Amino acid sequence: MVTSKTSVSVLFAGDSGDGMQLTGTQFANTVAVYGSDLNTFPNFPSEIRAPAGTISGVSGFQLQFGSESVYTPGAKFDVMIAMNAAALKANLKNLHHGGIIIANTDGFDAKNLNLSGYGEGNSPLEDGTLSDYTVFEVPVISLVRKALADTGLSTKNIDRCKNMFVLGILYWLYSLPIETTIETLKSKFKNKQDVADANIKAVQAGYNFGDETEMFSQHGRYEVGPAKKNPGVYRRVTGNEASAIGLTAAAKKAGLELFLGSYPITPASEILQTLSGLKKWGVKTFQAEDELAGVLTSIGASYGGALAATNTSGPGLALKSEALGLAMILEIPLVVINVQRGGPSTGLPTKPEQSDLFIAMFGRHGDAPVPVIAATSPVDCFYAAYEASKIAVEYMTPVICLTDGYLALSSEPMLVPSPEELASITPKFAKERKQDDPPYLPYKRDERNVRDWAIPGTSGLEHRIGGLEKQHETGNVSHDPLNHELMTKLRCEKVDRVADIIPDLAIDNGPEQGDLLVLGWGSTYGAIKIAVEEAIKGGCSVAHAHLRHIHPFPKNLGEILGNYKKVLMPENNSGQLIHLIRDKFQIEPIGFSKVQGLPFNEMEIEAKITDILKEL
Repeated sequence: MVTSKTSVSVLFAGDSGDGMQLTGTQFANTVAVYGSDLNTFPNFPSEIRAPAGTISGVSGFQLQFGSESVYTPGAKFDVMIAMNAAALKANLKNLHHGGIIIANTDGFDAKNLNLSGYGEGNSPLEDGTLSDYTVFEVPVISLVRKALADTGLSTKNIDRCKNMFVLGILYWLYSLPIETTIETLKSKFKNKQDVADANIKAVQAGYNFGDETEMFSQHGRYEVGPAKKNPGVYRRVTGNEASAIGLTAAAKKAGLELFLGSYPITPASEILQTLSGLKKWGVKTFQAEDELAGVLTSIGASYGGALAATNTSGPGLALKSEALGLAMILEIPLVVINVQRGGPSTGLPTKPEQSDLFIAMFGRHGDAPVPVIAATSPVDCFYAAYEASKIAVEYMTPVICLTDGYLALSSEPMLVPSPEELASITPKFAKERKQDDPPYLPYKRDERNVRDWAIPGTSGLEHRIGGLEKQHETGNVSHDPLNHELMTKLRCEKVDRVADIIPDLAIDNGPEQGDLLVLGWGSTYGAIKIAVEEAIKGGCSVAHAHLRHIHPFPKNLGEILGNYKKVLMPENNSGQLIHLIRDKFQIEPIGFSKVQGLPFNEMEIEAKITDILKEL
C-alpha cells in the first residue's frame, strides 16, 4: 500500500557523533534530485564535543519536502528518527500526534535512559508515553553489525555506518531511490574503498529491512511527487554557498576580480570555504589571522580595483567596525556579509538570531551610514549578495548584507540564472589624465554624490588616502569645521540616494488595505508567508510585506504602513526593526519577539495574528 502525500517533514536526531547532519544532507540531496521542493534546518550543539547521550548533546537535521512550494522545514514534523533516548526527549513535543517514530532501541539502554533524564527502567518505549504515535522499534546498531560482519572493518567503524542504515529505511518508507546516495558515497570515499562499500551495504540493508520486515509492510509506504517547477538547471544550495556564488557572479558581471578577506567564524565560515574552491574563476581568498586583518586586506583590495568582500558573524562585525568607518570615509566599495547568530559575546554560535540589525545600522563611530539589505531565504542569499555588490560598486560605499545561521546552513533548490538575467554592474573608473588636463579631483561627485574609482598606478590620479577628513573635491587632508560638515552631509546623502534604485515594497500576499499587515525582514519570510496564507484562508483581513532594503527604506514604505489598522512585526530579537519603524514613521507597531536560538514557525505567527484580530 502506497499513500500519496503533498509534503512531509522529517527530523533526524541523535548524538553529534551519530552523523545526523550527513544523513539529513544525503536525504535532502536525494529528494532534490527526485524533483521535490524542499527546505532544511540543521540544528546542532555549540560545543565541539557535546556530552553524548544528554539533551544538550542532541544534533538534529529537519527538512520538509513536497510536490508544492516549500518555505520552511515544517512547524512540526511527521517523522522522527530517534537514535537515542535524549533525541526523543528533546524533540517529541514537535512531532505531530499520530506521527511516525523510528527508534533505535540500542540507544535506549540503561546508560542512555539515565543520561537523557528518563531514568533507568523508565523507557518511553515501554511505559505508554508514545501511545499516540506510530512507533517502529529497530535495533539499528545490532542489525548493522550483523549486516557488515564480513566486511573486515572494526566494530567502531561498523557502528559509524548506522546512520546509512536508517537512511535506507527512510528511502524505502518514502519510495525514494538509493542511487544518489550510493554515487555520493563512492565519490566521498573514493580513496577508502572498504569504507565506501560498507556504507553502501548499510544503505542497502536498511532499504531491504523496510521492504522485508512485517512491521513496515503492514504500515505501508508513502510517496511525495516531484514539484512543478520552471524548466532550467537546478542545484541545491545552502545560504552560505549561495552568498559565495552571488559574490562571484557579481564580480564576473562587473568585469572585476573578487577578493575575500576573512577570518573563520561560525556560522559564516562556509563562505570562505566555498570561495577558496573557485580559484579557476579568478577568485582570491585570504584566511586572515583575525577579523581586523580580514576586513583591512579587503579594503586594500578594493582600493586596488577589486570587488572586495569580507564575511563574519556578530562578534566579528563588532571588531570590524573601525575599519568599516575607514572604508566609508575613503568611499570605496566593500561588501560585508554578516551571518547573524545568537549573542551577545560568544552567545550561541550555532544558533540563528536577527540581533545584529542595530550594529549594522549604527555600529560605527561618527556619522557613518551604510546601505543595509537582508536576505529572505537560502536561495535569496545569492541575490542579496549580488545586489549588495552592485550597490557597493555603483555607489562607492561599504554595504552590509545580513543573513543568519538559519539561512546560511539551510538549503533549498535554486534555479540557476543565466548571466543575461542578472542586472548589470557598472564600475565608474577615473580615467588616465594627461599633462595638459586640469588637476585630478578625487572627491568630485556626480549627480548622485558618487565619486569615481581611482585605481593606483593610473597616470595622473595621484591623491591622498587615509582616515583623516578630506577636503571637498581635492581630497587633501582638512580640519576645517565647515568642510567636515559638508563632507558628512554629502556621504549621508549618497547613501540616502540608494533609495532611487531600489524597488518599491510590494505586498507579498493579501489585500492592499485591511485590518493587519505582518511586516517582516530576513529569515522570518517563510514562516510569515505560510501563516498569512492560512489566516487568509480562514477569512482574515491580513497581508504580508517583507523588507529586503532596511537602509535606506523603500520610498513607499510609509504609504503601505498607513493602509492597515495594525502592523505586526515578528523578529528573532528583542525588537530592533520596530524601533527604526517607530522613529521613521511615528506609528506604534505590535512587536513579536522570539530569542531562543530557533527560527519562528508558522504556527506561532498564525496564533499571534488570530489574537490581534480578535481585539479589533
